[in-house]
Amino acid sequence: MKFDLFNTDGPARRGAISFPRGTIQTPAFMPVGTVATVKSMTPEDVESVGAEIILGNTFHLFLRPGMEVIKVHDGLHNFMHWNKPILTDSGGFQVFSLGALRKITEQGVTFASPVDGRKVFMGPEESMQVQRILGSDIAMIFDECTPFPATYEEAKISMELSLRWAKRSKDEFFALAPQSDGFGSNADSFDNKVEDFDRKADGSNSNNVGDSYSKVEDSYSNNVEDSYSKVEDSYSNNVEDSAALFGIIQGGMYPDLRDESLKKLEDIGFDGYAIGGLSVGEPKEEMIKILDHTTAQMPQDKPRYLMGVGRPEDLVEGVRRGIDMFDCVMPTRNARNGHLFTHQGVVKIRNQKHQFDTRPLDETCQCYTCQNYSRSYLRHLDKTNEMLGSHLNTLHNLYYYQELMQGMRNAIANKRFNDFVAAFYEKRRVKE
Repeated sequence: MKFDLFNTDGPARRGAISFPRGTIQTPAFMPVGTVATVKSMTPEDVESVGAEIILGNTFHLFLRPGMEVIKVHDGLHNFMHWNKPILTDSGGFQVFSLGALRKITEQGVTFASPVDGRKVFMGPEESMQVQRILGSDIAMIFDECTPFPATYEEAKISMELSLRWAKRSKDEFFALAPQSDGFGSNADSFDNKVEDFDRKADGSNSNNVGDSYSKVEDSYSNNVEDSYSKVEDSYSNNVEDSAALFGIIQGGMYPDLRDESLKKLEDIGFDGYAIGGLSVGEPKEEMIKILDHTTAQMPQDKPRYLMGVGRPEDLVEGVRRGIDMFDCVMPTRNARNGHLFTHQGVVKIRNQKHQFDTRPLDETCQCYTCQNYSRSYLRHLDKTNEMLGSHLNTLHNLYYYQELMQGMRNAIANKRFNDFVAAFYEKRRVKE
């Protein structure tokens, strides 16, 4: 991975992240393809709206279709027919979302599969192994998403666990790095792990999960500092490995914990850094407070990723503070529910007032939907539950998001980002 920073306008940044499969212009929005598809879209559709990278979900793909299926396709790109970069999240947030269905220990997380209720285990090593099989261009460390609200002590314990898991994630990720003779130091066992994953996912080991995992070594003990050993030189020798691994900053709503998390992640060393644990129910002002504080401390020469935050206003405010990458299900999920984003705000296409409206969704939009279909027709498709409705709505929403990102990139390059922000809010009639 190669990151170039071309322009800045205040904290806002204009750059590019390059991989053998393609270059991502930043700031960038990544459509979410949870189970190897961006819902209602073909890969060609996704590319046509301007997306240069998509997100896949390690947790869901691990459960279904399973790693044996991915392996016979030689990775996720071939499986889903997407030839550009893919980022895979580690599964930590999905495990967090399971609530009472999961049990967290130092080793990892044991949870009841939301597919069939069977017991499954995932830890840092398993997450990295799955992501290596998926063949993602950007992998994420396995972490615990700190809930909101959380006391200071709860957030600290969670953050320190995530740091220990971060070190284990990196160790495993580089142990499996592809080299000239195949995979790294775990090469001999890698294919066997594929079969193990599917056995774990289908519950074959569910009666005695603990016996399948060795006791946590002393280096992952309560002494957090001991777990930050210097990265071995062999890690940097994996020149054939183009995949990147990002760390995730945790610490809840406590600035000093965020600082500690970031510093120790930098000590471990990652290709980029993500801000996790936001958009989990906290008030907007709390999110902005942590965003303001954390981005100011993050390294300038590495990509910055704000995870799971995706209202148009949030993208603008994130870029305003120096964020390079975003993902969220909002544009696709909202599209399927008739909530469509325009330069003037949200159009709720199910409303009666659109029944005879022959205008496009957005008269300034150049997407296929707006160039060919009326609001009246889109409302008709929604009311009759036609699949084409979800497709056209999603096409429009994703186009709007990509156009928004392109507008911000141009504004930063031309040193007119503040003007862009002012015009954005004026069009939407939203006060700054």
